[in-house]
Amino acid sequence: MSLASNILTLITFLPLVGMAIVMLLRDDRPIKQMAIYWSLLPLALSAYLWYAYDTSAAGFQFEQFAPWISLGSNYGINYHVGVDGFSVPLIFLTCLLTTISLWYSAGVIETRVKEYFALFMLLQVGMLGVFVSLDLFMFYVFFEIGLVPMYFLIGIWGGPRREYAAIKFFLYTLAGSVLMLLALISVVFNTQSFSLVRGDMISQFVSPAAPIPFLSNPTGTAAMLAFLGFLVAMLIKMPSFPFHTWLPDAHVEAPTAGSVILAGVLLKLGTFGLVRVVMPLFPGAFRSLAVPIGFLAFTSIVYGAMVAMAQWDFKKLIAYSSVNHMGYVLLGLTASVVAVSSAKDGDAQTAANILQARQAGIDGAVLQMYAHGIITGALFLLVGMIYDTRTHERDFRKLGGGLWRTVPRYGTFLIVAAFASLGLPSLAGFVAEFLVFNGAFGVALNGNLPFLILTGLSVLGIVFTAAFILWKVIQMLLLGPQNEKWIGTPDLKRNEMLMLLPLIVYMILYGVYPRWILDTIHPTTASLVTTMDTVLNAPVAAEAPAAEPAAP
Repeated sequence: MSLASNILTLITFLPLVGMAIVMLLRDDRPIKQMAIYWSLLPLALSAYLWYAYDTSAAGFQFEQFAPWISLGSNYGINYHVGVDGFSVPLIFLTCLLTTISLWYSAGVIETRVKEYFALFMLLQVGMLGVFVSLDLFMFYVFFEIGLVPMYFLIGIWGGPRREYAAIKFFLYTLAGSVLMLLALISVVFNTQSFSLVRGDMISQFVSPAAPIPFLSNPTGTAAMLAFLGFLVAMLIKMPSFPFHTWLPDAHVEAPTAGSVILAGVLLKLGTFGLVRVVMPLFPGAFRSLAVPIGFLAFTSIVYGAMVAMAQWDFKKLIAYSSVNHMGYVLLGLTASVVAVSSAKDGDAQTAANILQARQAGIDGAVLQMYAHGIITGALFLLVGMIYDTRTHERDFRKLGGGLWRTVPRYGTFLIVAAFASLGLPSLAGFVAEFLVFNGAFGVALNGNLPFLILTGLSVLGIVFTAAFILWKVIQMLLLGPQNEKWIGTPDLKRNEMLMLLPLIVYMILYGVYPRWILDTIHPTTASLVTTMDTVLNAPVAAEAPAAEPAAP
């Protein structure tokens, strides 16, 4: 068997093997070393995967398929994995942040070390499994695997209110999982397929002779309820307003590495679920509710930034900024399905502009997933480095100012990450937000006034984000009179700078030369838009009426 034919299985399940080895070790030091060194294997394979990925192709690559559970003569549950331009960068991001998180944890975790590192590696399996799954049942199983280890990571190694935060995280996520399970059952019942590769089904539900009502009628009851089940589950995971209230508590109480993974990867399971499941399956239902969903995106953007501005806890500020940044993802994805006025007969240029804007919205949203993981991962690491081993303080008022003079290396890394978060040009955050707004305005200006208003108001989020970054992080923390209490605080050590260095390099690299990652993303974006248009332009089939009761 070649490496290429099994690379996704290896990347996904190597952490599970590492977890088993860790459980057999007894001493803390070998456990920590084993976990870190073992995590380099999936990291190296994910880098090779990105290198070997054919960016000129739009379909799934490195596929593996094997029957798993037979449910009848026509369909069943299959072990079906593959990657496209959306999942390849996120797989690399997951492996990179996991290695960095384990490296950081080795210096601060001293209690129940074996359980901590074993749970962290199990969490990695769940995250990677979501990004490679092409079977709906597999997607759901991996989506749920990460719930348990993160619950224990928060509940055992978290802060003073860890039990409350862990239970709140668990209940919110479980509620979304129940809705997703019901939606999954509805999809399978109506389509007789668990496949997330819908190309093989398009001929069925666009056929004028016998379209499938569930897929071709977006306003049908079954399709709308299934869509809402998946949508709410993904909005909770993102999280989007008004399902976001679990996030600040979870971030504040989680250990530093838990916050890095929670913001850097786990939130992306929700946004990735939108592009992998919701949009290909339910573009019509998504379009019919595009303006209300756009309102949720706008609220997340502006509300998240304004509430972040009101926070004095450094961790909680970054947590609410994640609500703000995930709002940009939702706005870009919604722009790709929102209804606009049709181009005039023969006006091919207008139609091309609308298509380009829709694709830009998705490109920006997926790039924002990746950029946010890099930026927020670095910010949470920086919070941990000043809190866990130095000041044991996160309150801006107590930390005071002048920290850049006290710890200049720390201040330099922090200011780069902070500017990337507010969207400064030449850093990764700017490119993603620019593409999102380019797509949203490009679509809305072609005849959707409500969405145009929401997009215009969402720009306020950029202003508020700049305000709280400049006021709280730059002015109050790094500049101003030096707080004598922290004079003599040790600056970043060499290993801490090495943890942060790859994240800072990626922030600059993708800001200066975003085409490197956009060349990977865009062909898949174009394919997704084509698939959605095929469904949106399909003949609509009415749902079968309920059978009348038999006459007595």
